[in-house]
Amino acid sequence: MELRFWSDPETGLPHIYDHGVTEAEVREVLSRSAEEFPGDDRSRIRVGQTEAGRYLQVVYVPDADRQDAFVVTAYDLTPKGKHAYRRRQRRKRR
Repeated sequence: MELRFWSDPETGLPHIYDHGVTEAEVREVLSRSAEEFPGDDRSRIRVGQTEAGRYLQVVYVPDADRQDAFVVTAYDLTPKGKHAYRRRQRRKRR
């Protein structure tokens, strides 16, 4: 999967850097099994955990072929969001 990242116009760097997230972490969340929800317009929201244990929410727009994606932003889940994610994961295992 090829990923493109939205760049901050002021710095020219990917916007995810503003949230302390790396491209590798985004790839991990998008490549592993995780929860996915529809976002605004054609965007998708994926919530998942990196190999290092970090819980992230990634907002992206898949290309028409669903093989590539444009990543808008990614950030850490809030404590409340992390708790809800873990609870949903426990329920799925039952």
